[in-house]
Amino acid sequence: MRRSCPVRHNASAMPGLVIVGAQWGDEGKGKVTDLLAERAAAIVRFQGGNNAGHTIVREGEEFKFHLIPSGILYPDKTCVIGNGVVLDPRILLGEIDGLRRRGVDVNNLKISANAHLIMPYHVLLDTAGEVKLGKLSLGTTRRGIGPCYADKALRLGIRVQDLLDEKILRTKIRTALEPKQQALRELGVQRRKLRKEAGEGGGADEQQAVEDAPDPRLDLHTMTEEHVSYGHRLEPHIADTAKLCWDALDADKTVIFEGAQATLLDLDHGTYPFVTSSNPIAGAACVGAGIGPTDINEVWGVAKAYATRVGAGPFPTELSDEAGRHMLEKGHEYGTTTGRERRCGWMDLVALRYAVRLNRLTSLAITKLDVLSGVGPLKVAVRYRSREGALLDSFPYHQSILHSAEPEYEELPGFDADITACRS
Repeated sequence: MRRSCPVRHNASAMPGLVIVGAQWGDEGKGKVTDLLAERAAAIVRFQGGNNAGHTIVREGEEFKFHLIPSGILYPDKTCVIGNGVVLDPRILLGEIDGLRRRGVDVNNLKISANAHLIMPYHVLLDTAGEVKLGKLSLGTTRRGIGPCYADKALRLGIRVQDLLDEKILRTKIRTALEPKQQALRELGVQRRKLRKEAGEGGGADEQQAVEDAPDPRLDLHTMTEEHVSYGHRLEPHIADTAKLCWDALDADKTVIFEGAQATLLDLDHGTYPFVTSSNPIAGAACVGAGIGPTDINEVWGVAKAYATRVGAGPFPTELSDEAGRHMLEKGHEYGTTTGRERRCGWMDLVALRYAVRLNRLTSLAITKLDVLSGVGPLKVAVRYRSREGALLDSFPYHQSILHSAEPEYEELPGFDADITACRS
């Protein structure tokens, strides 16, 4: 028996709006969020950490955000860091201080008490993991994101609310550190090996003593005191952010849920293992912000008129020719967080259709069309061809097929006009 649909929010007001990346990230989600924030009561970041970066230009001023939601430039909007985010308190406080120096009011920033903290040992372990993998490294930003999410799943995580109780904080840090000692010792051995291979240090006793000394960042007392001080500074921002969302939605106010990274970097549905450590797809907004599925009214995907990717992993339409270089230079395709060059390629409709279906996109925002001015002909991948010659209209689920898939293109005429000033 079918039940009648529940009463929905006022559809014209779009109370629950999720914005996600529809490619491999860096599509311009921050700009789209910033434009829509003027109509919203709250902007909520629901996953990821400071491995993400949004760049917004407002009245000629450039702002780079890593943790703070894109709506912070509106003093009357509530900006929320949700429970699904992992945050490095040192980085967050640096962002807050930087905004205050530029005259931006951050009193409207709210942080979920249930968000997990990136600790110094997470950063060390992230770096160690990438070094150990060598040529097989995943291309992480080495910001500690993966190890922090791992601790969360292992129930060894430290949450924002723990900063407000020194006794609990000290106990949790001690508990989390114990199983990591062996991994951190291996980090030291690996570091010494690399230094020796590079001809540094020469194995001198003094250098050996320095290498063997405990990392001061991992001293229990120092770490506890430092994080208690972070807690004092962040306490005015810590809140029950799920209830803030509920109250706004129940009052038919617009709430924007902002994702970091993008669909094809999703931990479950992306190009695993070359993915991020969380779920950037629309459905994760429910978990990462503490709302229900029926609170989402619209899902907007953001995609570039071409495609880019940072780090390792399959990228069927990647270019290594003059057209790719043009996209890199004219599109200023350098990572906001790492400064790394982004890999560039033609728009991939096979991957984009996958993102549309996976997120159930209701709208699609296409950015950076002006970058393609002067390039011709333009190409769009409409299907893949497998190594065995099979035509693939759907995004392949098997990694071996995806890694060797060749795109089949349709060509479109290019254009030479400068459309950077176009607004309609």
